Amino acid sequence: MKDAKLASSTHPEQTSIVKLSSDVAIGDEEIIIIAGPCTIENLEQMETVAKKLKPSPIQAIRGGAYKPRTSPYAFQGLGVEGLEILDSIKQRYKMPVVTEVMGTEDIEIVANHADMLQVGSRNMQNFNLLKALGQVNKPILLKRGLAATLEEFVFAAEYILSHGNPNVVLCERGIRSFDSYTRNVLDLGAVVALKQITHLPIIVDPSHAAGKWELIPNLAKAAIACGADGLIIECHPEPEKSVSDARQALSLDAMVNLAENLAPVVNAVGRKMAKTLSMV
Repeated sequence: MKDAKLASSTHPEQTSIVKLSSDVAIGDEEIIIIAGPCTIENLEQMETVAKKLKPSPIQAIRGGAYKPRTSPYAFQGLGVEGLEILDSIKQRYKMPVVTEVMGTEDIEIVANHADMLQVGSRNMQNFNLLKALGQVNKPILLKRGLAATLEEFVFAAEYILSHGNPNVVLCERGIRSFDSYTRNVLDLGAVVALKQITHLPIIVDPSHAAGKWELIPNLAKAAIACGADGLIIECHPEPEKSVSDARQALSLDAMVNLAENLAPVVNAVGRKMAKTLSMV
């Protein structure tokens, strides 16, 4: 990967730090936890999520306003209304927010509302989108494609970096395999390798890898143990009623419990849990 000049690490301990806000960064000594529902459904839902997560060691809120779905008949998200809800939550609870951008035409409006723009697995090699995000002054969360090699993953990041945006965070979210018991196979070996190959921070999404909520806590702990800089996890006030990915969503109580129980693993690998953010 020597041609990935901007993404490659020049020495083993080099790690870039990507700031989401004045208080929240990825790649520093503190582990970051980003949590929230797969899809923004309404303001009440997001208020419930933020109020529950705010006092915990969870530093940022996730929520999809635009949702790529396998079926064209599935719920595609609230669009601009969802972005406005997310922005309202951000302002009220003083927590940075992360949401997906699906096309170049949506970049400006998403960037106006979100602190971090997510590139989903299906768009990892949408090169026009990657180039355009290279010109945005916002951090980018780049998810690994469902069948992407590490070289393809790193070069996707290189597209963004080479067009002027240095604030890229990689996300391992599982790769497709022959076994259908889990939704995908969480490639923790890739996390270890990427920490050596590149200086970019890397977080792990155990929700999309597992596809089953009961597997998420142990996968999350394993991710931190092998060197991940943080986690992005789906949770919902009423998981069984979620309009998207209900099977893999943790309850809010389970999400907070997971975040609080990560401390021994975090400490064991020489990292720190974030201080809880002050209440509104």
